[in-house]
Amino acid sequence: MVTKKLYRIREGKMIAGVCNGLADYFDIDPTIIRLAWLVLLFIAGSGLLAYLIAWIIVPERPALLTE
Repeated sequence: MVTKKLYRIREGKMIAGVCNGLADYFDIDPTIIRLAWLVLLFIAGSGLLAYLIAWIIVPERPALLTE
């Protein structure tokens, strides 16, 4: 059984790689994740806080796991 892990991904990152990591984890386009963060940012400012927390908590993908 293969378990997926959430990592920040350096390749193609805009700021910290959080959106790329989430997109890879859920197997969707990173643009969708980026738009979701933007919507959350404008709704109540919670997008910025959520992004900063994810940046701190989610580890970077080790170089050995690059595809």
